[in-house]
Amino acid sequence: MDLGEGEKIIKIYHHHPTPFVYMLLKIIAGTTPFFILLFLFKEAFTIWILILLNAIVFLIFALAILYFSLTYWLDRLIITNKRVIYIDYRGLTIRDEAATYLADIQDVNTHELGILSYFKLFDFGTIKLDTPSYAITIEFHDAPDPEGIRQFIFQVKAQM
Repeated sequence: MDLGEGEKIIKIYHHHPTPFVYMLLKIIAGTTPFFILLFLFKEAFTIWILILLNAIVFLIFALAILYFSLTYWLDRLIITNKRVIYIDYRGLTIRDEAATYLADIQDVNTHELGILSYFKLFDFGTIKLDTPSYAITIEFHDAPDPEGIRQFIFQVKAQM
C-alpha cells in the first residue's frame, strides 16, 4: 500500500474481536477429541510416548491458533483523506488489496445482527462499498460498528 502525495491515513479499522473468539472456540472444540482419545488410550503408551503425543497435538493446536490469529488481525480497512483501502490476507503470504477513491463511492451498505448490535459485544457486521465499476467492490466482514464506519466515510467524503 502506497500513499499518494498529500494523502494521510485518518483511521484504521480491524476486525471485531467477538467473531475471533467464536473461531477460537471452534478450534478448541476440534482439538478436544484428540486430547480425549489420548487420555482414553493412556494405558497403551509409555509415559514418554504419551508426553510426546500430547506435545504434538498441542503444537498443532498452537500453530492453528497462530495462523488464524495472524490472518484475522492483519486484515484492515484504511480510510485516508482521499481513498478507502482494504487489505485482506487470505494466507500469511497471500494478500488482496482493493482501493477506491472517496469520490467514486456511490453507496455504502451495512449488515449487522439486528437488535443484538445495540450491545458492544455483538456490534459487528459487514460493510460493502460500491463504486461505479463492478471490478471494485470492497466488502469488509466482521467490521466493528459498521454503521459508524459508514457515517465516518460519508463525513470524510463531505469534507473533501
